[in-house]
Amino acid sequence: MTTQPSSDLTTFENPRPARDFTIRIDIPEFTCLCPMTGQPDFAKLAIEYVPDRLCVELKSLKLYMWTFRERGAFHEAVTNEILDHIVAAISPNFMRLRAEFNVRGGIYTTVIAEHRNPNWQAPAPVKLP
Repeated sequence: MTTQPSSDLTTFENPRPARDFTIRIDIPEFTCLCPMTGQPDFAKLAIEYVPDRLCVELKSLKLYMWTFRERGAFHEAVTNEILDHIVAAISPNFMRLRAEFNVRGGIYTTVIAEHRNPNWQAPAPVKLP
C-alpha cells in the first residue's frame, strides 16, 4: 500500500471539550515551490490551537502538507491557505500558524496568521508567585 498526498483532513472529537487546552504541532520539513523560479522553498511550521469540538488527526495533516510539495505558492498565501483549511475542518476556538521560511536570496521570511472564534473568551493568564 502506498501513501499519497491528500487534501482531506481527518478529525476526531475533542476528548475534553469543557477544558481549554493548547495543542502544539511542529512541522520542520514543509516544502513548496517558489512561484517565480520553481525552486523549492523550505519552511518550519508551528501550529498552536485551542480546540472546540474537534481536533485534527496528525497523519492526515502530514499528507495534507505533502500536497504543497509540487505547488508554487508565495509564503504569505500558502500560510493563510493552510490556516484557512485547518480552521474550516475543525473550527477551533483559537489557532495560530507560524511559518518560518529558510533563506532565499539572503532574506528570511516569517509569516504568522491567526484565527479566533468571536464567541470564545480566552482564560485569564495564571500568575504564580
